[in-house]
Amino acid sequence: MTEIEGIDPSAPPSGPGCTDCDAVGGWWFHLRRCAQCGHVACCDSSPAQHATAHWKSTGHPLVQSFEPGEEWFWNYDTDALYEKGPALTPPAAHPTDQPTPGPSGRVPEDWQRRLHR
Repeated sequence: MTEIEGIDPSAPPSGPGCTDCDAVGGWWFHLRRCAQCGHVACCDSSPAQHATAHWKSTGHPLVQSFEPGEEWFWNYDTDALYEKGPALTPPAAHPTDQPTPGPSGRVPEDWQRRLHR
């Protein structure tokens, strides 16, 4: 996976956390980064599932994990996992001092009960 339609390595991430959760004061479990436009959104285990919503609204099927130490990509159109892919514009993950789940101060005490499984 080195040259794939739908990946723009020059698109920077939209921020250190889920842009959509931040807009409404929500929280997330893990983060995904759109490989086409850089939009950072929360994973499907998160309450709001914004990464999937971004794919459905934009048609951008490829995301990369935005978690420290993870490089994998996911293709929503084909349900395919790629262990590696092209390097995207840094940063490659949210800050290491940002907690998971996050962000600090917005995660409810019963967060584990609220995850989608």
